[in-house]
Amino acid sequence: MREPRALVPRDPATPTPATPSPDEVRDIVRRIVDATLAGDGTLAGDGTLAGDGTLAGDGTARMATAPSQGAAAGTASAAPERVAIAIGADHGGAALKDRIGEMLTVAGFAVHDCGTHGSAPVDYPDIAHAVARLVADGTCRWGVIVDGAGIGSCMVANKVPGVRAALCHDLSSARNSREHNHANVLTLGASFIGEGLAIEIVRAWLGTSWGPGRHAARVEKITDVERRYMRSPGEGQAG
Repeated sequence: MREPRALVPRDPATPTPATPSPDEVRDIVRRIVDATLAGDGTLAGDGTLAGDGTLAGDGTARMATAPSQGAAAGTASAAPERVAIAIGADHGGAALKDRIGEMLTVAGFAVHDCGTHGSAPVDYPDIAHAVARLVADGTCRWGVIVDGAGIGSCMVANKVPGVRAALCHDLSSARNSREHNHANVLTLGASFIGEGLAIEIVRAWLGTSWGPGRHAARVEKITDVERRYMRSPGEGQAG
């Protein structure tokens, strides 16, 4: 039988390690969860998601470019770009929108909140249009809109040229809308999904790259259809 090990008395001169506070523990856990859930999310030079990139743990986007000559020589490189995201909700989704905004802010995203900020009734087309417009004009890279069902906001957003909005209700539809359809706006129905699932959908959606090849070619056909029906002064609607 193995002899039991003798206990070595602790040297009184050796300081006792400090016990982390509850806030420090929560911060450590959050960092581990963020690192585990992070997926493909770097911005390529053309504004699409790089296939081999990752969403940084602090929510910034690592640019998918080759290192500069200065960086290769060991000099300091430019700070990573913060990704701008527009969020908005009507009164039926305001509470969930606020939670999503908090998560994105903690992750380091530049969040543009288009409202609403309370329970007073508002019209979802106004909110959805405000979010979609920020994505279409390049102010924000992505958009997230929440209403009761997510359907109406999706319809409104898709009326804005350059926007490809997708209503997603689970992780599979979130990933599919990005890889196959190059969605740049996500809509959610607060009446149909809980807060926990909604947060996971947003993470999955942001962490999925736009698919190249046949997916990109089909998305270009979507854009061609959009161009056919766009109207400008002096022109009639395409047939």
